[in-house]
Order: sequence, then structure tokens, then C-alpha cells
Amino acid sequence: MNQPITFEGWQVWDLVGRLGGQLRVLPGAVIGWDMSAALALGDALGIPPLAMAELLPAVEAVMVTKLNEQMDHSNG
Repeated sequence: MNQPITFEGWQVWDLVGRLGGQLRVLPGAVIGWDMSAALALGDALGIPPLAMAELLPAVEAVMVTKLNEQMDHSNG
């Protein structure tokens, strides 16, 4: 249902899978990705900047919500 439908979408989805170590966190909460690192990695992979600018914030918002929900459930 939510899978990418364009080549650029697939490129950004691949980038998202590589960003696991680029999280910005506070004690007890994930606040997002290090976007400078994300954009630099995407640039190195040849992903169009417009695609990253359009898609990464939307994916980041869902990722933050889901990770924080998981942390809340595991903490009790």
C-alpha cells in the first residue's frame, strides 16, 4: 500500500534503510535523523536532492512516532 512507485522513491527508501546509525536521541525519546548526515549519504549515493527533501521528512515523522511508541511499550 505504501511502497514507493518511482525510481527516486525506491532510492530514498534504500537510503532510509541505511540511516539506522544516524538517529538523534534524547534520554527516553528519538527525535529524528541527523539530516545533514542523511543528505550527505544520499548525495554520495546519487539520490536527487529534491527527492530526499520531499520524502525524508515524511518518512522521518513516521519513524519517530513508531520508535517512540515501541520504547513506551517496552518501558511499561
